[in-house]
Amino acid sequence: MAQRAFWKGYLKLSLVTCRVAMTPAVTESSKLRFHNINRKTGNRIVSRYVNSETGKPVDDEDQVKGYERSEDDYVLFEDDELEEVALESTRTIDIERFIPRSSIGWIWYDSPHYLAPADKVSEEAFAVIREAMRKTDTGGIARLVLYRREHAVLLVPRDEGMIVWTLRYGDEVRDPDPFFDKAGKTEVSASARTMMKKLVEARLRSWQPKLVRDPVEERLHEIIENRTKKSRKTKPKKPAEPERKDNVIDIMEALRRSLASEKKAARK
Repeated sequence: MAQRAFWKGYLKLSLVTCRVAMTPAVTESSKLRFHNINRKTGNRIVSRYVNSETGKPVDDEDQVKGYERSEDDYVLFEDDELEEVALESTRTIDIERFIPRSSIGWIWYDSPHYLAPADKVSEEAFAVIREAMRKTDTGGIARLVLYRREHAVLLVPRDEGMIVWTLRYGDEVRDPDPFFDKAGKTEVSASARTMMKKLVEARLRSWQPKLVRDPVEERLHEIIENRTKKSRKTKPKKPAEPERKDNVIDIMEALRRSLASEKKAARK
């Protein structure tokens, strides 16, 4: 079944414009969702917004966004005021500039979205922009309102469409130097590097989605299925902790054992 678009608007590069549709590239709809239940009655527990002073519930129409400038003093914003701040980027992805794709590190990438032409008429203009980026190995930088907030976004070609990545802002990514400086600068011996390289190669596999399966989710499904069938309740077993005889790790010995284990597994 085709994925339904959650956003429709325009892709614009100078005088070239086309209609586009976008949908999130990832989903958590298959994840288990739990409700809070009253243990005594078996009824669901619901949350409500209440006045912090009176404790009385506040209706939706009486709720507004507020920025606290000092204690108990707020600047209030209506929803339409917040939407007007970034009106131009609400329905138009206007590519402002291009950057080499290799020049931006993965840490700046936030959430991916699929972008495609919204109709037959828009396919040619969309393809021209997409193929220009593919030919030059570049990504397009633009701004876009998503989830009621304006984001910087990066557009990159993907198959017959594009991926729109929301990007983290500069103040959201911490400087790694103060943290990584604590790691020290230990020299690694040539023999250790060689053995580690062999261990990496022994475990090298082509990418498959099942490599990042969720064992906790799978175990929860098993428990729910067992309880649904009124079978005996079982508790998840905790993995046994590896035995440590001392606090000193012999890297070379660990590498030798690891490689021997990989070779034994390969023979089987």
